[in-house]
Amino acid sequence: MAEVPQAYLEDASGLTGHASQFAAPSTAGELAAILADCRRRLMPVTFAGAGTGLVGGRIGDGGMIVSLERFQRLEIRPGHAIAGAGISLKELHTAAQASGQFYPPDPTEWTASVGGTIATNASGSRSFLYGSTRKWIRSLTAVFIDGSIRAFRRGDRVDFPISPLPAPLARKHTAGYPLRESMDWIDLLCGSEGTLAAVVEAELSLLPQPAALLSGVVFFPSPHAALSAVDSWRPIPQLRMLEYLDNSSLRILSAAYNGIPAAAQSALLIEQQLDALPGDPIGLWIDRLDAANALAEQSWFGQTAHDRERFRALRHSLPEVVNQRVHRNGFPKLNTDYAVPIEASQAMLDNYVSRLEAELPGRYAIFGHIGDAHVHVNMLPESQADFDTGLPLTIEFARHAVSLGGTVSAEHGLGRKKRNLLAIEFSEPQIDAMRDVKRRLDPAWLLGRGVLFAPPS
Repeated sequence: MAEVPQAYLEDASGLTGHASQFAAPSTAGELAAILADCRRRLMPVTFAGAGTGLVGGRIGDGGMIVSLERFQRLEIRPGHAIAGAGISLKELHTAAQASGQFYPPDPTEWTASVGGTIATNASGSRSFLYGSTRKWIRSLTAVFIDGSIRAFRRGDRVDFPISPLPAPLARKHTAGYPLRESMDWIDLLCGSEGTLAAVVEAELSLLPQPAALLSGVVFFPSPHAALSAVDSWRPIPQLRMLEYLDNSSLRILSAAYNGIPAAAQSALLIEQQLDALPGDPIGLWIDRLDAANALAEQSWFGQTAHDRERFRALRHSLPEVVNQRVHRNGFPKLNTDYAVPIEASQAMLDNYVSRLEAELPGRYAIFGHIGDAHVHVNMLPESQADFDTGLPLTIEFARHAVSLGGTVSAEHGLGRKKRNLLAIEFSEPQIDAMRDVKRRLDPAWLLGRGVLFAPPS
């Protein structure tokens, strides 16, 4: 065992943790021996991915940090990939593309590890069509705190009693354990945030690369026009991306990107697979832009890989540019990951805007997965008073999302930073049903101590 490098005691959440030991095994057998030893010594263990998480899931609360970065197996086969937990999304996407295939989940941060995305059931901009990580796992290998190594295939049912819990009505959900009758092991472990076991390898489904894609950034003269277009465009066949940028997001981006129209008050990023579509799909988009009162002449469209990468980079760079502003301001940002049912999307967004305009005008940005009724609010405090104003808003917004049938976490998980939100969505008996699963698989409460649940007293 080694001293803990400082880099493993922090992540993108801004939190800092502590631990006394560090290990980076490269085989399931090595990890099993480490975990069995920790169990004997009652030493807490926190699994570390690539450090891109936003909720402090890897930072440690004493005990040992175990990095999974050395699990580097990557094999691309027809229809699937075998990937170790330490493989980055960029490596997986690049290798799949070279074979004429692609991995559908598209989390924003491509330096994230496969293991980390499984731990949080990550999604992203293409989740509008393809869903989250959980859907694309065929099998996985997990190592438990008792040192056992188990491989599970899709359909292998959990072999102990579970108390089913109600699911939110939102299309995306990753708050706590999604307990249901006759659930399988993959669904239980994916999204469990390293609190039940370490997933060291997974078989992931791949799809053939589309022969033709149309990508675009559509600018609108008002938020109302963009949101009306969202409702009209959701049913479009083979639309795989429908992302929203508010006026603040566009102004933040305009410092780094030329060509964003001054008249634009909002934008939608779209991507549609054109394979086998009848008629003239390009002509249909011209008609749609006219009907939606978009700034058609100033919008951007393209069908090449270069165009797609340019538009993807625009969307994916927004969190980076926001973080640069946060750094200049000198106060932490306050961000949300809430999702609501599709029919409540407008009501949720209206609530965000009205409350933020009243409390933090000009000091927020709203962007994200509007197709799934899942946008991120980023509050950008410029003073301690701003921060103190924004913090209770995160709770207020969480309660409002749940009241509309939504969830307090759609893709980031709760980690240590946001575990208090679990009680907004679930009752104490429901949370205890989750704790029962934790107690069965990790009786001494050693894995991910402080993640999802407060440590036992």
